[in-house]
Amino acid sequence: MDLFTSMRYFIRVYDTSSFSAAAKTFGVGQSTVSKAIAHLEQELGVSLFLRSTRQLTPTEQGRTFYEHAVKVVEDAEAAISSVGTKSRNFSGPIRISGTHTFMCQYIIPKLPLFLNAHPGVEISVHLDDRNVGLIEQGIDVALRMGHLDDSGLVVKRIGRCRRIVVGSASYLSNHPAPQTPEDLMDHSTVVFAQGEGGDRFTFKGLHGTKTMAVKPKLRVNATEGVRSAVLASAGLSVATEWMFEAELASGAVREVLESWSLPDLDLWAVMPAGRRTSAKVRALVEFIETQVNATKFGIASIL
Repeated sequence: MDLFTSMRYFIRVYDTSSFSAAAKTFGVGQSTVSKAIAHLEQELGVSLFLRSTRQLTPTEQGRTFYEHAVKVVEDAEAAISSVGTKSRNFSGPIRISGTHTFMCQYIIPKLPLFLNAHPGVEISVHLDDRNVGLIEQGIDVALRMGHLDDSGLVVKRIGRCRRIVVGSASYLSNHPAPQTPEDLMDHSTVVFAQGEGGDRFTFKGLHGTKTMAVKPKLRVNATEGVRSAVLASAGLSVATEWMFEAELASGAVREVLESWSLPDLDLWAVMPAGRRTSAKVRALVEFIETQVNATKFGIASIL
């Protein structure tokens, strides 16, 4: 194994304090990562980690080597990127995280375009409606929506989408559409039980704002579950427009309370802080931003 690859493995092991997490990031076996670190230690003549059954702790030499290794890897990737972001020299894994529904509907179908342009890249997609730890999970870039609490991250806003109240045509054929936010109290509601979800919403109308707390019949902790519930006529839901784009276009799902608006939801590309973002990750973020802006949810189409 070449020294550069071993250094990349070492950096990820150092960041995650885990051989298995590093192996998952690069899509290799744990033994491959262990051998890479052992190879480095043999070449350097020092121990880089103190190993025990419960934890992996960098030695003083390991901490010193980490600072230099990060710079070497970043400089090498910067040299590659200097050829241009369209270079086919990008190689290695990229691990990206995002919510099930958004990734499956809008991002994953477009990834073959990026992979065809950069055949040396391998992408691992981590689907989770929670905001997972980037370092802990070995994530290079996460797509997150709404308010960001963690200021210690590198972020870039790449999209924005309306939030609306929706219901299936079947449900609305049997229940009168609400005319005011207060009317939601007379309906079955489905809420997303994480992040920007919940059961309290602030609506803005022609004559001011109203904050409503609904009494949901159904709470779901994944966006795909909210979709399924609405399509099964379980009730009305506050959701992002992108979740039901096709169904809104076909009429299977209808927007209600159209004279009232909810705060828009921003889409962010989030990357770990503390080091320069690699050229291949920057290229992927630019690609995703281009794809998002080709839809009605791009920033340019809303601002």
